[in-house]
Amino acid sequence: MKKRSKRYKEINQKIDADKLYSLDEAIGIIKETPKVKFNETVNLAIKLGIDASNQNMQVRGAVTLPKGIGKKIRILAIAESKEASDAKKEGADFVGGDELIEKIQKGWMDFDSVVTTPDMMKKLAKAGKVLGPRGLMPSPKTGTVSNDLGKIIKEMKLGRVEFRNDKFGNLHLVIGKSSFSASDLMENIAALIKAILKEKPHSSKGSYINKAYISTSMGPSIRIDTKQFADIPKL
Repeated sequence: MKKRSKRYKEINQKIDADKLYSLDEAIGIIKETPKVKFNETVNLAIKLGIDASNQNMQVRGAVTLPKGIGKKIRILAIAESKEASDAKKEGADFVGGDELIEKIQKGWMDFDSVVTTPDMMKKLAKAGKVLGPRGLMPSPKTGTVSNDLGKIIKEMKLGRVEFRNDKFGNLHLVIGKSSFSASDLMENIAALIKAILKEKPHSSKGSYINKAYISTSMGPSIRIDTKQFADIPKL
């Protein structure tokens, strides 16, 4: 059994495991909890009502969070010529072609996101076994394969995040930092939920968002009442 800190146990005692909390209540608990020595990440975990083994029911997309995510994103751009120059200009941390693909194949992973151009996808496919399992393989679906890398990189620096369900039908999302105001966290959550609802597979029947939990890096999960998500697109 994992050993929990005194702080974790104190916070957990304030949470009713059988209660479905509103977003306001859950964020309120997060904002009221004792701070640690670093700025904790605030996460949103969602259980989707999909068959994750069905390729036609995969949920994948991207959205630019209005308040960002509160951390520097290390971006790798696989590009050549003008696209490579544009990527550097917009702040890509690493830019290159064959030499970087080879580094990835050997285990280099000092980056958080990967973007590339359509003409480089065939070459990058060689690193698919490394990037794919980590959810880092670029895709037209999330806009990370484009001839306009400068635009994509600029959006990423502003707070663009990608999401993709895992093999269990779950989404694991970053919505900000514990230092964010409650209203900023709410804005980010609303943007994410709108994007996730937009990507609902046509073949998905019944409940789409079954469960949702908010937590911080070092804190327990707080279960959210998902019924309120239906009103978010109206906001």
